[in-house]
Amino acid sequence: MTDIKKPDNQDIHPECDHDGITFEVIEPEHNDGKKVMSKGVYLVPNLITTLSLFAGFYSILSSTNGEFIKASLAIFVSAFLDGMDGRAARLLNAQSPFGEQYDSLADCIAFGLAPAVLVYSFALQSWGRFGMACAFVYAACAAFRLARFNVQIGVVDKKYFIGLASPLAALLIACTVLVSLNYADFTNGMSTELTWFFAFWVIACGLLMVSNVKYYSFKEFDKQKVPFVVLLIAVLIFGVLLYDIPVGLLAIGVTYALSGIVGTLRNKF
Repeated sequence: MTDIKKPDNQDIHPECDHDGITFEVIEPEHNDGKKVMSKGVYLVPNLITTLSLFAGFYSILSSTNGEFIKASLAIFVSAFLDGMDGRAARLLNAQSPFGEQYDSLADCIAFGLAPAVLVYSFALQSWGRFGMACAFVYAACAAFRLARFNVQIGVVDKKYFIGLASPLAALLIACTVLVSLNYADFTNGMSTELTWFFAFWVIACGLLMVSNVKYYSFKEFDKQKVPFVVLLIAVLIFGVLLYDIPVGLLAIGVTYALSGIVGTLRNKF
């Protein structure tokens, strides 16, 4: 038999060669229209993403300890930081494939796993496996939604999201928990009804994420002029938020979630 010499790694991927144990990221970048291999990562946007990931991790720890207000607020912080890392990357021209994948993985924890653990610990734990299944449906849908978003980058219109964005779905869960805590006197004695509501609510938010409903992304909203009455409406909404922030945010989130459904039905029929 003839010995067949297998090519070493340098022959296959010469640009990825390294001399032993190393901590480095090597990824392709485009420079003057040419694809080149680049080492290192951009600090600022990836650091913001790391802080968003930590907020999601802190939310999970708080949920397991029964500190549901802290857990909900941590999701808010994570959503704010998630919006900041993309803007920082575009502002600094620091966009990279590593940053996109890292952001999606962080979102899967902060907006998929953390809200699922929150709603399970807060309302569904007493139902055992059924409650766990409801929370898992949401977490799985968040992962599906993020995976689909990654493969559709550059394919779909940037003005719209296909399916409810995972940060908004997470905020709907967090706001609902906060409203339930703030109005605990009103919901006292409604434990069974509240549990059924959260089971339905968490599954509905999960299914909206993986649906084909189109939602306006507002990515180009700041570049457009609007009628003056829109500014007045924005002031009224701000007043409602000042009166009761969780209720106001929940109302805005539900309105936005319903707007996509109504728009889709109008276009279809």
